[in-house]
Amino acid sequence: MKIAVVGLGLIGGSICKALKKNTFHYIMGIDNDESVTEKALEYGAVDEIITPEGLKDADMTMICLYPEAIVEFVNQHKDKFKAGSIVTDSCGVKEYVVTRCTKVLEPLGVIFVGSHPMAGREFSGFDYSTDDLFVGASYIVTPSENTPKMAIDLLATLACCMGFGKVVTATPKQHDINIAFTSQLAHVVSNAYVKSPSLFNADGFSAGSFLDLTRVAKLNEYMWSSLFLCNKEALLFELNSIIDSLNEYKTAIENDDIDTLREILKVGRERKEKSLEIYAEHNGKKANNA
Repeated sequence: MKIAVVGLGLIGGSICKALKKNTFHYIMGIDNDESVTEKALEYGAVDEIITPEGLKDADMTMICLYPEAIVEFVNQHKDKFKAGSIVTDSCGVKEYVVTRCTKVLEPLGVIFVGSHPMAGREFSGFDYSTDDLFVGASYIVTPSENTPKMAIDLLATLACCMGFGKVVTATPKQHDINIAFTSQLAHVVSNAYVKSPSLFNADGFSAGSFLDLTRVAKLNEYMWSSLFLCNKEALLFELNSIIDSLNEYKTAIENDDIDTLREILKVGRERKEKSLEIYAEHNGKKANNA
């Protein structure tokens, strides 16, 4: 099968490397940066560098760009995709992308299926891409109502070949609601947390909890601002929820209200413990502190 990968950054480059390592598919790459395409060829991550005209030969196209850029690319090159081929993406919001791209491609006989590889690093660019980035990670597929099962199954098979540990299917809307909580909110909180004036006095006073909470503060502001605004409604719900909870802690501490403080801390602990039990049941594992 001929697979075109558009955007050879961290995710696109890692997809190319993983597919080349674990499959016999013919990989074609597209990137606006000539130095990146040269590196991809030299590394052996792709078999060929193509222009958008070459999409006519691709049985599958994976677009690894920011949400707005994905929609723009599809609109600009809609007539170049091969009829009957599958087009997917890799970005962290789905309803924004899936609705717009499906509307454009479906009348042309091209199948668009949203997908989201749940993996990444604090760094971006092809230089940081690896052939094992996705090992053990989740791969989320977000089909629309008319998506053929064949397309879903093919993406799931490729995900397994690339080393993903789990393939999850969800509607685009459900994906965005969940990801606002599990990923986007975490990045907002971490980024806000390091704005404390105490940050530069933390040396020697920090341990695992500090490192865990601050890790994703080192983010790509261009990508994440795009993701946040494309999932505005769901993210605002989560932000309002955590602001309400923080105000409860703040009020209890201000008032020296130890009973309320103990109660809200207890509720948080119990909810975490319950989530671990549910996770263990779903995965057949013993609950731990993950």
